[in-house]
Amino acid sequence: MTINRAAAVEEGKIVVPVLREELHVGINTVDTGRGVRVHKTVTEQVQQIDEALMHSACDVRRVAIDKIVALSEAPVARQDGDTLIVPILEEVLVVEKRLRIKEEVHITRTTRQEQFSDSVVLRSENVAIERFDESIEPTVNSTNGGNHATHTGSRI
Repeated sequence: MTINRAAAVEEGKIVVPVLREELHVGINTVDTGRGVRVHKTVTEQVQQIDEALMHSACDVRRVAIDKIVALSEAPVARQDGDTLIVPILEEVLVVEKRLRIKEEVHITRTTRQEQFSDSVVLRSENVAIERFDESIEPTVNSTNGGNHATHTGSRI
């Protein structure tokens, strides 16, 4: 920057001009298009279920025994294969006290397998984006894992 010496010297004094820059910031709205339309659709897919289900049932039957035993020989519950045998005891008054096995309860567990089939409906959403700007053609990409749509060309 050059300073005019004639203007800078006044009555024996040197005048040094001081400059200041100023900045004004504002916001302008820019129209980039007329709008965006989003289309969302839901598709349904039937999924077949084919699983084996387990069922358990207990067969309970009473077996009459009617046998007198000594107190020291009193039977306890026992397992015989798949069957749980629970003795039912009763005290009988005789000249002396004895245990009589009145009956046993035999509980047998049976298991069966049953095939189960059913249909369920799975939903999946798809999205398509359409711009209302004649100068830019939209490009819609979709994928199987989430159906994403993208628009190329300019900001939406």
